[in-house]
This record gives sequence, C-alpha cells and structure tokens, in this order.
Amino acid sequence: MNDDRLPSVAPEVTATLVEDLSPRLRKRLDAAVTKIAARPKRRDGDTVTIEVDDETELRLHAPGGVVATTDAITCGCLLAPACVHRAAAACAAPAADLPPEQPVDRPTAKAPEPDPSPAPGSVTDPASAPDPASPPEVASPAQRAAADALWSAGAAVLEAGVDGAGAVTQSSLLRAAHTARLRHLPRAAAAALSVVTLLRAARAGDPSYRTADLVTALAELLSTAHRVGTASGAELAAVRGRARRPYSPDGSLRLYGLFTEPVITDSGHGGVRTWVAAPDGRLFTVGDVAPGGVGRALGTADRAVRLGESALTHRELGRAGLAVSGATASPDGRLGAGKGVKAVTARGAAWTEPPLAALWETPPSEQAARALRSTARYADPDGGGSDLIFLDVEILGAVAESGGSCLLARCSSGVLVRLTVADDDPALAHRDNVTLLAAAPGTRLRIIGRLVPAPHPRLTLLACSHPSGEGTIDLGFDRLRRADLPDPNAPVHPAPQRPGDFGAHAPLYLLERRVEQTVPAGRAALGLLGDVTADAGRIRRGGLPTAAGLLTALCASAARRDRDLFGRLLPADTDGFASHWLAAARYTAAVAESLCEAAWEPAPERVA
Repeated sequence: MNDDRLPSVAPEVTATLVEDLSPRLRKRLDAAVTKIAARPKRRDGDTVTIEVDDETELRLHAPGGVVATTDAITCGCLLAPACVHRAAAACAAPAADLPPEQPVDRPTAKAPEPDPSPAPGSVTDPASAPDPASPPEVASPAQRAAADALWSAGAAVLEAGVDGAGAVTQSSLLRAAHTARLRHLPRAAAAALSVVTLLRAARAGDPSYRTADLVTALAELLSTAHRVGTASGAELAAVRGRARRPYSPDGSLRLYGLFTEPVITDSGHGGVRTWVAAPDGRLFTVGDVAPGGVGRALGTADRAVRLGESALTHRELGRAGLAVSGATASPDGRLGAGKGVKAVTARGAAWTEPPLAALWETPPSEQAARALRSTARYADPDGGGSDLIFLDVEILGAVAESGGSCLLARCSSGVLVRLTVADDDPALAHRDNVTLLAAAPGTRLRIIGRLVPAPHPRLTLLACSHPSGEGTIDLGFDRLRRADLPDPNAPVHPAPQRPGDFGAHAPLYLLERRVEQTVPAGRAALGLLGDVTADAGRIRRGGLPTAAGLLTALCASAARRDRDLFGRLLPADTDGFASHWLAAARYTAAVAESLCEAAWEPAPERVA
C-alpha cells in the first residue's frame, strides 16, 4: 500500500544515527533528507519501505507506529549500516513523543543514565512525602546539566536561524530532549520537540508554518531551561511539568452539552472535541483524536462518545446531557474514560435556559481576562481554565483587513469584536458559514468563540445560535443555508479603531519584528540591520521605555564580536545573545496580553 507518511521516530534514535555519521556524511545529511522525503514509499503492516534508488531500499520497522530502536531502520546500500540514508530517514520522519518508561534504544556510550531522583508525582508512600518544614526542593545536578544542554541547543538554533538549523543542529536538540526526559523534565523536553517539529516545517516550506509559532516554542524552551536552575518548591514542579496528564476524581457530574468542534493537528491527527458544562459553570471536554487528519474529524463526529454506557454521538452530546458517576478530570477539564466511569444520557438544556444561560451573563471583559490566563504564550500547562468566550452579538458585516476579511460584530457591552474562521480547511464548514453570516448585517446571535490574543477584541467563531432562534449551529460541521439568513446584501466596513485605543498605536511591533527576524536568519543577520536608535526613540515616545532598552540591547548583542590580541574574531557570545532575545520575546508577549485585556474593556463614555 502506497503511503507518503513516515512513522514517528524516537528522538534518541535520530540523535544516535546522526552522531554516528562521519564528518563528511554530516555535510551531506540535509541534501539526503530532502531526497529521502521525496522518494516513493509503501507501507506493509508495521514496516514502511522507501525506494532510495532502483536497487536500494530503506526499511523502517515501527511496531505501534513508532521506530524505537536504531536497528529498526535498515538500508540495503553497500555502506550500510554506516550510510547516510538511515540518518536521513530518521530526520525526515516526525519526532515521537514517548513516555519515559517506554523501552527505547539507549546506547550506553551516548545516552545518559536516568536521574535516580524520583519523578514528580511518583511518591506513593505518605511517609516518604517531603516534610513541609524542610527546605523547598531544588533541581538535582543531573537536571541542571540537562537544562544547560537544552539551553545550549536552543541558543545554537538562534545563532544559526532556520536556514542554518539543519539535521545536525536538530539532532542536538533531540539528544538534549531525550536527556531531559530521562531526568524527569518533560516540559522542557516537549518544548525541544516542538522546536524541532517547527524547524522541519519551516525548512520544508509547509504552508501552515508561522514564524510566530517558532518564536513562542523557542522562548518556551529557553525560559524553561533557564528556570530549572533557579526554581524551587511548587515553581520547580511547574517548570519540570508532567509526563502524563493527571486525572483526579471529580465525583458525580451532571453535564449539559454546548457544542462540538473538529480538531486537526499539524502532526496529521484528527478528531473532535465536545464541550459540556456543569451547573456551577465549570467547562469540560470529551475528545477523540487519533491519526487521520480532516477525514477522521468528519467521521468521528458521528461516532459514539467514549464515556461510560452512553450511546450518544459527539454531535448529539453537544445538544444533549450526561449524568456521570465516578468522574475523573484533568486540570484543563478533560474528562477521563476509565473503567470506573459510568455515564448515561440525560436531558440537555438550551443556551437560553439555566444553567447554560449563566455563561453569557459574565461581562465580556471578565471572560477575556479569564481566557487570557489559559491562552498566555508561556502559561503553566497544568494551570487549567478555558479560552472560550460567550457573547450576545449583532452582526455588522464583513471588515477588511490586511490579510483578508473577517466578520465584524458588536457585543452587548458595546465592544466591537472581529470574528474569524477557526479552520480554513475546505472540507469543514467554517469558512462558508462565516461568509454567509457576513452577508446578514443586523442579525442577532448568541455565539461561542475562542479568544485570539490581539490588541483588539478578536475571536475564532466556533458555534452560534441558529439565525431563526431555533437550535444551535456547530460551525465546523453544520452548514447554514442562504435561506436561513434575513438579508443577502451586506456592506464591507473599514477596520474600526476605538478612540484612544493605545493597543492600536503602540509601536510594540518594532521590537516584535526584531525578535521574529532573528528566527529565520539567525543572530548575524540581525546584527547587520544597522542602527536602531530611531526605532528605539519612537518606542520610548510611545510610552514603552523598557521595550526601547530591550531593542537596543538585543541589536547590540547581535552585532558584538570581540577580537583577540592579534585582531582575530572571537566566537560569538551565543548565551548572552540568547538571554537578550529571550527577555525581548517574553516582554513583548506580556505587553501584548496586557493590551489584549485592555481592549475588551468598554470604551469610556464621552462627556458632552
């Protein structure tokens, strides 16, 4: 069977194969990765075969979908197993995110031994729990060494940029990620894997890649690696993270369905997530996501929910209810489906009926502040909370923007909100539904959206009440018809700005632009951009003196190259530059989130 997808490869397998290459073959590795990725592939059970040429085949054996040992990649060329093909295939494949206890190939010469200190949350004997009166826990020397390796690998990516961060640089990140996982630093390890995935997407020209995503991933990696050595107690536990999502008992729950949304990930996974609410306003999700992409998302919506004895499909649950006993939930609201969980179908509630109606009664500014705490770029992954916002709006029509157009609406507090498409995939109904709604100005709807951090109120539209007032619409699955809408003619409005809206005029982008420019081209390119005194002065006049200082320090660090006594250039200070870049990235994120929160506040009434 022909299948262009390669199985996932354990990070340490890729790192080991690259490290075993001779210096000559390492120089040829990036070209080999491009060649392997373009060659025909076929799948036979757990084995994927790549036709390197007319006489040579490369095989990846992936039981369970993961290549877990170096011996599982074999090549039929004359130079095997010391050939470049095996390493190239591993570099072309997605990086697997394995739990630490899964058996993997760990060569004793290159992979570190696991840290003997207990993993977070692994203490089961109450007598062995830490004494509250004892000094707060700090990272072990092994964990600090692993964090230092992650910092160095991340700083090397900033030094080289996307163009220079080829397979060899990526393998250093994968090795550091594997070491961090063995030493119970799963959050930092996951950040390193995200950086590798985004680097590969950028170098492959993936249309879904965005530089801002790689900026966030790199800043998360560097920040987490730095904090390991300075954090203690509860902060250290948050920095280390969790290898598995924890589920805790939540007793009996009476749940009311809200809506169902498609879930499609960059890694090729697809499925659905159904949102439900408890009478006290807490939000929970029931998900079903697995490899398969958009096709699986469309099919899974009409499959039975994996929760107790309920026979409801996901789309039915989005409009019905559940009575759950023995419920378990994670900090982010995901409901567990363990053997002890029992669930039966119950009556649902309309959005205008209690208890769901209360979700729309909270002021939009309070909802935005709550959502920001969960959507912050560097939020604690176990922090919980929801990024959904519930609004009553009046549709104003389409609004023109630099990147296209979106739906403009006015919410009950008077704030103008831009509503965008949650997913542009043509197989989903998002785009067509938003286009039809834009053609019906004056329509009043009750909507559910996901907050998009921006200097103006902005949501991705997920669900809405039917324009007729009867029922609700899951905008990813249900398709509106033109007959459902009152007016087919709508104007296109210019993008509005509130008077005195600081976020619309703050020159923060001058610093954000330098932060983002570093990622594609590396430190040296930023150092060649010239004097930034004018930009720094403009930022300072805009009321952001800290941003002006960060911009000056960042560009000075990028351009600085010291010389020895004989006039020869010394190696660049990659650590110092990474520190300046990280400070600028974290600062811009914090200011952007503050501007976003302020934008949701109702505009003050003018005094006549």
